[in-house]
Amino acid sequence: MVSRIFKTDIPKEYRANFIHLYFDIGWFGVLSGSSINFLKIYATRLGANGFQLGMLDASAAVVSLMLAIPAGHWIAKRPIGPAVFWTSVLYRIGFLFWAMLPWFFGDAGQVWALVVLALVMAIPLTPLSVGFNALFASAVPDEYRAHVAGIRNVVLSVAYVATSLGSGYLLERFDFPIGYQIVFAIGFIGAAMSSLHLYFIRPLASSDARPPLSELEPVQGPERAARRSGFLSARHGVLSAIRADVWSTGFRKVLVVMLGFHLAQYLALPLFPLYQVYNLNLTDQQIGISSALFYLIVLAGSTQLRRIVHRLGHKQVTALGVIGLGLYPFLLAISRTALQFYGLSSLGGLSWALAAGAYANYLLEHIPAHDRPAYLAWYNVILNASILAGSLAGPLVANEIGLIPALFVFAAARTLAGLAIWKWG
Repeated sequence: MVSRIFKTDIPKEYRANFIHLYFDIGWFGVLSGSSINFLKIYATRLGANGFQLGMLDASAAVVSLMLAIPAGHWIAKRPIGPAVFWTSVLYRIGFLFWAMLPWFFGDAGQVWALVVLALVMAIPLTPLSVGFNALFASAVPDEYRAHVAGIRNVVLSVAYVATSLGSGYLLERFDFPIGYQIVFAIGFIGAAMSSLHLYFIRPLASSDARPPLSELEPVQGPERAARRSGFLSARHGVLSAIRADVWSTGFRKVLVVMLGFHLAQYLALPLFPLYQVYNLNLTDQQIGISSALFYLIVLAGSTQLRRIVHRLGHKQVTALGVIGLGLYPFLLAISRTALQFYGLSSLGGLSWALAAGAYANYLLEHIPAHDRPAYLAWYNVILNASILAGSLAGPLVANEIGLIPALFVFAAARTLAGLAIWKWG
């Protein structure tokens, strides 16, 4: 494993960036395996309903949806490294407040406080989301992206597994809510250390060179060139400000199929904690074990990601992962024991290893190198529109037709989204 991470054939000028990217994701794994992993379980145990669980994602999506395009312009005007670092610091300070909530609010008050915190934290998260993908692209040459993405998944998995198991153990040993306060404090430490390593990532000289903003245009095809005399060519008009020209490129197909995937993804997510706590009656330790199994399989899948991508391509691997994720809600709805849930978590880990390891590079393959912030900003718009719509609509559908039927419907939606990526993406 060590020899794979520190490959001797990687040029020296790339190694420092790669190492900091690995440590960044490792500490993010600590944050994910503790705070993020148990947030919705904590809210559910506080008495949150499906709508409130959806609001944890939807409130942040509202802010991100409003700010994604301005964030793309803001990022484009600034050095990418410092912009990503400082937005990560502002965003991750919020994780400290999670640990402090029981000192100030009762159960119901904490649920809404978590929603408000998600709303506030989304403000710096939006430029961070736009900027990090651009930073990754500018710090990692194209021929090494699959390798670095695969190793990052490995490191994330190791950190996540260890932290998830440890957090589950702590939650069983300490009374509620003290155990959660400890877990959230551990998550904040991971968040702070992840930001520290982001500070040291430097864009490569050849990748960081950007033309003036007036030249940040996608490659023009005949169809777009014919429109330049029309309304879309007004650089200082409203549509120019939001870079609507991105939708006249081939990237629009990618945006549409990813909209379908993320919508289907987030329709189901608010329902999972409800089923785990109320239908399966899982303990925090069992949830920690299932999360660890999930990322152990992600770890195993990530070691083969480069080989699979080389054979099939990023688009096809993304599609296969999404189709696999479609099985998750279906199998969850027919699970009755913790052992069955462990098996389901393993399947989910394999699917996520494929989808998460390939989809960012799938996006980058369709984005002009000199215009990444604008294209990624539009991707974040459709991502957050999906989060907003899915997080609110999922619980409403479940209230109308029932939790288990809703899981079946959303499983079918995920599968169809994967097929759409394969055929039209």
